[in-house]
Amino acid sequence: MIHINTLFDIALIGFILDLLLGDPVYRYHPVRIIGHGISSMTNILRKIGSANGKAGGLIMVILLLFIIISSYVMISLGLFYVYPVFGILFDIFIFYSCLAMKDLIGHLDPVILSLKQSDLPEARKALAKVVGRDVHSLDEKGIIRAGIETMAENFVDGFLSPFFWYLAGGLMAEYLQIPIIRTGIAMMLVFKVASTFDSMVGYKNKEFIKIGWAGAKLDDLMNFIPARLSLIILFFGAAICHLHPISGLQTALRDRLKHESPNAAHGESFVAGALGVRLAGPVMYPEGQRDKSWLGDEFSDPDIKHMRQTFILLKTSGWISILLPLAFSIIF
Repeated sequence: MIHINTLFDIALIGFILDLLLGDPVYRYHPVRIIGHGISSMTNILRKIGSANGKAGGLIMVILLLFIIISSYVMISLGLFYVYPVFGILFDIFIFYSCLAMKDLIGHLDPVILSLKQSDLPEARKALAKVVGRDVHSLDEKGIIRAGIETMAENFVDGFLSPFFWYLAGGLMAEYLQIPIIRTGIAMMLVFKVASTFDSMVGYKNKEFIKIGWAGAKLDDLMNFIPARLSLIILFFGAAICHLHPISGLQTALRDRLKHESPNAAHGESFVAGALGVRLAGPVMYPEGQRDKSWLGDEFSDPDIKHMRQTFILLKTSGWISILLPLAFSIIF
């Protein structure tokens, strides 16, 4: 039986691979497969018509979860049966594919470069690749705020939540005496299904409000603990980075529930306080303007240096997330 320490070994290797190589681009990437599945099922439900509601959306979530998890387990078992090392390498690769720390940061490098060259049209074009809002009306301060907000929110959604559910699944499997690594990665994939559902059909508009309800609720549920846990991790990250951890925590405790999502503003509000900048405010989306509350509204607008500080804070917090459980596993 694979011991619990291997759970953390795979996490460390996968995290280092992500930092070195970034998110792998290949045809059968788990998120790409999940996205194709959601698109296909959504089109089928639209054709059926009567199934294009909450019940249809719930069935779609359950069916896709079954397909993704069963496919992963069968491939992992098959490779492990052929040669155990193949199975372990496959598990490492899937873990690595489900993290997005380097891309979370790297995708905004072109935005910074364009801003330094005072090329706002190019900065907006680069930003549009990573945010869902309408970027055409954004000035320099708006572009910077959007970049920082995206990094802060996606620290939870793109990194901390999948890692949290990997650990939770593995520890649960240890208690139940079932395969640890396979269960951890299966839970990681459950989260990626929920997250992809939310990003593709979790909109509160006429087209998706019913069919996307189940996926959006599952995403809210699975992000609930990691979003709140992020405040502790970011606190230590801010202390190591010589930012303002106390201010970050105070701002987060005051502003973390000001947005419509129960989870999205946790990371954003902490980063606002830790950097001493204000974030959010009115945001223009393709469907119209949303009057979001300001986070850290007593502070001034951010500038380019704050984007770099956010990079360093999130990368440091990522290392804390990985190494802290590993240290506990070694000690206990």
